[in-house]
Amino acid sequence: MSVEILNGATIAGFVEDEEAFNSWVHDRFAALDEDQDDPDEVAGVYCFLFSQFDRDSNGVLDFEEFKTATKRMMLAVADGLGLLPLQMILEEGSFLKKAVEWESTKLVP
Repeated sequence: MSVEILNGATIAGFVEDEEAFNSWVHDRFAALDEDQDDPDEVAGVYCFLFSQFDRDSNGVLDFEEFKTATKRMMLAVADGLGLLPLQMILEEGSFLKKAVEWESTKLVP
């Protein structure tokens, strides 16, 4: 974990960079793309989230559905944060941490 400063523009910029965003989403999709038996409570949450992502309701979550839903959620987070900088504790490998890392590469000439 690390303490970082970010705002909505940090997230929006990362999402709009298709190469960087697609790479991160691909890695997350691959990590989550496993059929597992979970406790009932967790399984219920996963079922609800799955139904939100599975836009064509075919019972299969494909990469494009996952990417579209993830992008929509992250842009909603960006909109909610606004442009005022916030200091947050971020977990390594998290979406927000990746967005901060992406932004820091853009700041270096």
